[in-house]
Formats: sequence, C-alpha cells, structure tokens
Amino acid sequence: MAGLVPPALTCAVSVLVLTCALTLSALALHASNSEDDLIIHQVTDDDALLHGHRQQHRKFSGNEILGTEKKFRSFMEKYGKTYDTREEYRHRLGIFAKNMIRAAEHQLLDPTAVHGVTPFSDLSEEEFERMYTGMHGGGGLGFSNGVTETAPPLEVDDLPETFDWREKGAVTEVKKQGGCGSCWAFSTTGAIEGANFIATGELLTLSEQQLVDCDNECDPTEKDACDKGCDGGLMTNAYKYLIQSGGLEEESSYPYTGKRGECKFEPERVAVRVANFTNIPLDENQIAANLVHRGPLAVGLNAIFMQTYIGGVSCPLICFKKMVNHGVLLVGYGSKGFSILRLGNKPYWIIKNSWGKHWGEDGYYRLCRGHGICGVNTMVSAVVTQNYKA
Repeated sequence: MAGLVPPALTCAVSVLVLTCALTLSALALHASNSEDDLIIHQVTDDDALLHGHRQQHRKFSGNEILGTEKKFRSFMEKYGKTYDTREEYRHRLGIFAKNMIRAAEHQLLDPTAVHGVTPFSDLSEEEFERMYTGMHGGGGLGFSNGVTETAPPLEVDDLPETFDWREKGAVTEVKKQGGCGSCWAFSTTGAIEGANFIATGELLTLSEQQLVDCDNECDPTEKDACDKGCDGGLMTNAYKYLIQSGGLEEESSYPYTGKRGECKFEPERVAVRVANFTNIPLDENQIAANLVHRGPLAVGLNAIFMQTYIGGVSCPLICFKKMVNHGVLLVGYGSKGFSILRLGNKPYWIIKNSWGKHWGEDGYYRLCRGHGICGVNTMVSAVVTQNYKA
C-alpha cells in the first residue's frame, strides 16, 4: 500500500541512527581531549585483549577526572567498597571511569533500559565475567546436553497475558552468589525450588553449596563442559548429578560460603530429589507455555548488558545469541514493555538473578521477549521433582 514504510526498513533506519549516535559520541569525546590530559588506565594488563580488540587508553580532562572521582567516592560509600592501597584505589578508579563510558554506550544500544553505576562498576569486563557469571559450554542454539528429547509442544493460544510465579509463592528470596562463578548452581536450585513447590505446595530454600562442593558432572557430548564449583558449570549437568546422588539438601543444612570446599553432602539430609528434566524448544511461545505449566525455568543468556543494568526493559539492538555465559531463573513475563526496536509496547521476560537485591530491579532483570534477545531462548530447561525426606 502506498505511503507505508516496510517494518524491516524502519528497523534498519533505527539501527543506523543509533550507530551514528554512537560514532558521533565517540568522536566528540576524543575531540575534547588535549595532549596534556591525564590518562586513566584500564585495570587489565597492557597486553590484554578484550573480545579480540586491544584496549585503547582514553584521556580525560581535569574536570572529567574530578567529576568521575566524585561519582567513584559516592559509589564506594553506597556499596561499602574499600581498597587497601592508594595504588588499588587509582586502579579501580580507572576501571570505574571506563565503565561509565561503557554504561553510556549501553544506554545508546539499549535505550528502553536504564544503564549506569552498579555494584560491579569497579570491575573490568573480564573480572566481572569470571566472578559473576559462570556458565560454560552447552553450545546454545538448541543445545542437547545429553538429553535426547525436548519437551512436547504445548497449547499456547490460551496463555495469560501476564504471569508471575512470585505472586503464587513459588520463588524464594533473591540470593547472592558473591565473587564465585556459581550462577549455574543458583539457576538450578531456583528451578528445583519452583518445581518442588508445584509438586508439594511447600517452598524450600535449597543448597547451592552442595552443588559447588560436590558436583563434578560433565556434559556427555562436550567433555570439557563440566561443573567446577566457582569456575562454572551447567544446569543440566547439575540435574544429572542430583539424580545420581539422591537429591539436594536445604540451604539451612548446607549453607552457602561462596567458595569451593570439601563435599559435605549427607544423603539422610536430602530435602528434594530430582525425578527428571527436559530441554525446552527455542520457540518463545513454547517457553512461555512451559513456564506457566511446569514452573520457573533455568535459562542461560548473554550477560554483556547486565553489568551496567539498573532497571527497565532491556532490549539491546545488538546482543550475540551464541555468547551465552550466565545462568538465571525465568519466573514470569509481562505484556507492555516499550521497545524502540519493536516500535511499540511488546512483552518481556521477568528474570531472577543471583547478584543480590542491590542489583537491577531488586535483584531482577526484565528482558524483551520474542526475538531470542541475548540468546535467552537457546538454553532453557525444566525439571520435575519429588518431595523426599529420608
């Protein structure tokens, strides 16, 4: 019909506009610098590479340095940060300055969310990924993890417009993994806590530390994708370990320490056992149906925008689906998160994270739904449990 702009062209123009904005912003920043400006260095070694590109030093004006340091001191006070030496302080200030630039870039690429200072603003990207993500292997994009079958198709026409397992009592309080790459363990326990609630009506807080200490399970199709405590793991590996070991203790009997130690699992203290688990298809309508009918789902995604995320519905223009590195828990979905990329109000996922309540929206992340953003649909699994007391 004459006068209508094709959606693909509109989307392409939107991407072009934001790309130009990024380019002009970068040029403006560099143009404002003089040769005598002080250089604040990134924390990584001079020879370090990030995503295949050598880090460039950026120069900051005197006013920028003063303003950045003031924000840095506010950040330290808000999050209780201390540094042992003046050198470490300067080191972290340099990273903080770089992350402020990253947050501004993320804001341009993800305009429907809010990006800025977070508890992780003094960590380099490498440090953040090593300490606060921790999902390795699995392949993504229709992973199998040794599971030969995916969940059968479910009816999607009658799904509610919005849904939230928190409102039904199936989700425990937001937990905190600390500087340990154990996100996979928290994703696993969250799915099992929800499944057990559906099976028994009782919400138990289960032990991540048992998985961190005791689970060494490897993916049968990807032998180097093993559960390694704070060095990463996979949720489906953890399910297999729990089936074999007999079950999972409660948090109260096997509390979290944030580091790998000697396995202290005692079968007589098992609170919940895993009966079975399955992969969920890539179709996000099927993911929604399985969420509604099976309970909270363990999910992997690319966490690149999460280090600077403060709130809102995240719908980044660019977020690689194959770079899945973080395990989280899908607990619900909403219907009216505005997306510039989609040109209107579109649905979003409600995701429970494991970085404490001071991150994001009281520990939660909203991510737009429908286009597999950040690979959120590529590694989704559901679990079935049986209540068990020895």
